[in-house]
Amino acid sequence: MERADSKLSVTVGVGDCVKSQVPLSCDQGVIPFQHNGCQLARSLLARNINWEDAGESLPGKKLSTSLVDSVVLKKNKSITTARSGGNRDGQASDDSFLPGLPDDMALDIFARTSRSDYPILGCLNKNFKSLIGCGYLYRLRWQLGIIEDWVYLACTLMPWEAYDPMRQRWMRLPTIPCDGCFTHADKESLAVGTQLLVFGQEFSGFAIWMYSLLTRDWSRCAPMNLSRCLFGSSSLGELAIVAGGTDRNGHVLKSAEIYNSELGTWNTLPDMNMRRKLCAGFFMDGKFYIIGGMSSNTNCLTCGEEYDIKTESWKRIENMYPVSAVGTEPAMRSPPLVAVVNNQLYSADQATNEVKKYDKTNNLWSVVKRLPVRADSSNGWGLAFKACGSKLLVIGGHRGPEGEVVVLHSWEPENGDQDWNVLSVRDRAGAFVYNCAVMGC
Repeated sequence: MERADSKLSVTVGVGDCVKSQVPLSCDQGVIPFQHNGCQLARSLLARNINWEDAGESLPGKKLSTSLVDSVVLKKNKSITTARSGGNRDGQASDDSFLPGLPDDMALDIFARTSRSDYPILGCLNKNFKSLIGCGYLYRLRWQLGIIEDWVYLACTLMPWEAYDPMRQRWMRLPTIPCDGCFTHADKESLAVGTQLLVFGQEFSGFAIWMYSLLTRDWSRCAPMNLSRCLFGSSSLGELAIVAGGTDRNGHVLKSAEIYNSELGTWNTLPDMNMRRKLCAGFFMDGKFYIIGGMSSNTNCLTCGEEYDIKTESWKRIENMYPVSAVGTEPAMRSPPLVAVVNNQLYSADQATNEVKKYDKTNNLWSVVKRLPVRADSSNGWGLAFKACGSKLLVIGGHRGPEGEVVVLHSWEPENGDQDWNVLSVRDRAGAFVYNCAVMGC
């Protein structure tokens, strides 16, 4: 499994499924379900690999039964603890997830299966459905260091869709069951844990709709303690921070809140040093940062602020995001387009159409590359600049002879000499990207 080119042909079967000969391959630790699952389990048994050898052969870590003991599954409308998969003699039980394998090893196999296949896996039986729905596999993936980044987009002519870069596959999300005001009003988005949060305005006031990977449907998210818009935000694992913005009366805020997606709760953080709206947030080196924005309708901010979760304190950083003197008035531009790859901060300059890299030591920016699209034509609006694993994504619309399409460009900063790569083109999507979020789990 440690070699991307390793292949093994095995005969497999799940329940009443037809057995077939299929190749087994592995790419970056994530295996498509149709090339994995029982195939890997059968091959392990065929090789007579014992418990310890099998655990050590799987990349990442040696398994522990305590992982399985912590799983809580919903089965037959009751809460039961996941089985160990063996009897008192150490033999695998007949009701294990994968017959012939202990359950903690089977769970490790499922965790390494591409999450594109989780809906299919959940259709096999109630046991698998409960396993997917409880969210444990995503927590196990985090522990094993297995992360797949998906891009979630909403464009002019396209409602929310998800794009899987590994499979190069687009998936339509269900329609948000919101009112007409929320549908047509400006919205902001944020991916945290296994949730996609969409912030907007309904007839009754501010609202947050949440799409869950576990239920694959939309539901209302708990409201913030102080509802806001035009804020900066970012997430780290199951935690997300929103800071600044404006309230329902248009007052610029310096307050901040933290959201726990596991608990579904918002908690107030200490206030920032400066009020700011139209700002950008990001996590870097385990700390949350907020840069850019405006403290009023005329005053643009060049300073940034750093929030340390451990000390629960803010620190102001002067000239962290200087406003370019080129192009239109700064007040007309979009919030800063920033992304962090491998704890390195990059920005897409809306005025000069350049990608810039931040020097944390000297508090300076340097140009590293030209953008593959023009950002100055719309002052940065309608364009997405995101981190996706080890790559930077630039997502923008294009009007061509066959209509309006959205193009996903990618570039890996570690390969600085390479040009931008066209990752995908989505037809009939519209030329304006309203919302974009990248979810890694």
